[in-house]
Amino acid sequence: MHSLKNNVVVLTGAGSGIGRALALQLAARGARLALSDIDAAALQETAALLPAGCETRLYSLDVSRRDAVFAHAEQVRIDFGSVDVVVNNAGVTIIGTVEHLTIEEIEWQLGINLWGVIYGTKAFLPMLLEQRRGCIVNISSIFGLIAYPGQSAYNISKFGVRALTECLWAELEGTGVRALSVHPGGIRTAIGKVARMCAAANEVERKLAADSYEVLLTTPPEDCAAAIVDGIERGKRRVLVGNRSFTAWWLPRLFPNSYTAIVRRLTTR
Repeated sequence: MHSLKNNVVVLTGAGSGIGRALALQLAARGARLALSDIDAAALQETAALLPAGCETRLYSLDVSRRDAVFAHAEQVRIDFGSVDVVVNNAGVTIIGTVEHLTIEEIEWQLGINLWGVIYGTKAFLPMLLEQRRGCIVNISSIFGLIAYPGQSAYNISKFGVRALTECLWAELEGTGVRALSVHPGGIRTAIGKVARMCAAANEVERKLAADSYEVLLTTPPEDCAAAIVDGIERGKRRVLVGNRSFTAWWLPRLFPNSYTAIVRRLTTR
């Protein structure tokens, strides 16, 4: 069991949802926190909830900007001296089919959800390898396990995060550094309310989105955060957590050619 006490944990997207819940639970474990978010006010709200005495530094960060992420990594090294755990959590979503999404809308989604994770991994991995210890935690989704209609760009980004993390499994053997792929399902955060709708979305796409949020988003973010912390401490490679997460894991294995029709039936009203 790996203790997080006095570990330096870098966490993106700490201003709300899973990120905020993670910050609170990591602080309770005695971790030292390097918290970032693009929303400085939300990040301050998270910091105000942390227990007294928790060593915390706050950083304004847009993870889609490569230079900013690499500069952030260097600043964290200066501020803390070392890094033990990196949690690439920041994410957004846009609703739309492949047909209706513009290239620019897809690029916006991938810039944050996929490239942001790639940048975070590339920026911090050399530090961890130099130390010969540490853990990279990448937040994928159940939509990195199954394809869902109307979530095309999000699916692409989260399948990419899963692929990146599984590549790390293969490449980090014997280095002392490990990687954890997290697949939350139906976590009750604000992502459904703040999701962007593609400019060309029709009523079918809007209904699919509304139905999926109503049916899926039931698991408290605190439960998700607890499972992630447990995964880090126990040295797991994959964490499935939340509503329908185990269903999403098994469906494409049991019904590889027909699972998408089953998914639609399970998530529409």
